[in-house]
Amino acid sequence: MAEQVEPLPATPHEEEQQQSLWSAIKESIRGSHRNYTTGPIGRAILLLAVPMVLEMIMESVFAVVDIFWVSHLGTDAAATVGLTESLLTLIYALAIGLSIGAMAMVARRIGEQNPEGAARAAVQALALALLVSIVIGAIGAPLAPKLLALMGGSPWVVEHGSAFTRVMLAGNATVVMLFMINAIFRGAGDAAIAMRTLWLANWINILLGPCLIFGLGPFPKLGIVGAAIATNIGRGIGALFAISKLFRKGGRFNIERRHLRIDPAIIGRLLKLSGTGTFQVFIGMASWIGLVRIISSFGSNAVAGYTFGIRVILFALLPSWGMANAAATMVGQALGARNPERAERAVWKAGFYNMIFLGIVGLIFIFFAPQIIWFYTDIPEVAHYGVDCLRIVAYGFLFYAYGMVLGQSFNGAGDTWTPTIINLFVFWLWEIPLAYVLGVVMGFGPRGVFIAMMVAFSTLAVVSAAVFRLGRWKQRVV
Repeated sequence: MAEQVEPLPATPHEEEQQQSLWSAIKESIRGSHRNYTTGPIGRAILLLAVPMVLEMIMESVFAVVDIFWVSHLGTDAAATVGLTESLLTLIYALAIGLSIGAMAMVARRIGEQNPEGAARAAVQALALALLVSIVIGAIGAPLAPKLLALMGGSPWVVEHGSAFTRVMLAGNATVVMLFMINAIFRGAGDAAIAMRTLWLANWINILLGPCLIFGLGPFPKLGIVGAAIATNIGRGIGALFAISKLFRKGGRFNIERRHLRIDPAIIGRLLKLSGTGTFQVFIGMASWIGLVRIISSFGSNAVAGYTFGIRVILFALLPSWGMANAAATMVGQALGARNPERAERAVWKAGFYNMIFLGIVGLIFIFFAPQIIWFYTDIPEVAHYGVDCLRIVAYGFLFYAYGMVLGQSFNGAGDTWTPTIINLFVFWLWEIPLAYVLGVVMGFGPRGVFIAMMVAFSTLAVVSAAVFRLGRWKQRVV
């Protein structure tokens, strides 16, 4: 009998590292009040990134589960969600753009040890977000059928899906406010509160969605409209929870009665940052509308397959946004503390961590794409497009891991113009024309669109890295 070899015991140094890692994870989930402008960079990224990644994972889970239930209503219902979400990217662009300015300003004030300035910036950001969401709802909801028709929706989608679109547009305030409040928390370094907010909102969505879609128990059967109502209820409750936490005492800054007034000077600075940030995100997100418009010319099966594939891709990319947001917070606070070298080191380290994660996920998508798409549909004509989307886009994940972190780091520094110009070039002057040429002119169909997406992701990372090394973002004043 062979002699059994006992595993070597862990050294004291290894045990200390394991305990340190575990204690850091627990601290990050519980909520840390550390000063992120000093101390080890890796630990600071970990403390910020863990709750942000968990927050985004929950968002990913909701996105996957939501389209799973809707897919049971048929291909046209799934296409309705895909087209509506392409429209909602415009709202997300506004929400994220507004939050870019708020996060950068709050992070800079916290890095300067100026909680009074952070409180004033937070209040003005909330007022701006509320005003914008009211205007969007008033204009967008009545135009829902025309917007779906403009997107190339089939007659069934326009007739039966407009109610879903109308509810989503009318309730956009829940999304805009949620984005804004969580951006304020991230800028301040309170990532754990933002995590709890989205977990609460999305658990309500996940549990309430099938109840309202299929009429389970005492709930009415509302079909696809039920998915929209569940989303707005969940996000609305999450936003209210976040507001209650924002106005609590004992945080990194306290909002007092004296702050509850309009400050034109701060709103002006926010608009300057957020206006460019909104245009930046709009360029990137609106490009999805152009891509869907090209794909819709190949029929509902292609749109549905794309919708399933892109939902799974978002499942991977949303957690990576957590790492990117952590890097942005580190940059903003380090620049506020007048330590640009620390900011730069944090960005490259966060990009490396993100590359490892997305590299693993990309390999899973490449090898197991059919099994993953089967979770949504077993219709061969639809699954074929979903598998192609998943595999081809995943080839660019290693590049995009760095691109995400670099882009958010520019924003964290308040340099919103640089990623805006890069997005304009990459998505509108490169991706969409390439998608049209490959998909329509050269006859590759939807596969040509997916190739264009992968090439654009890779281009974004390379260009962003080259510009980041120039270091001009270190001189931005917020």
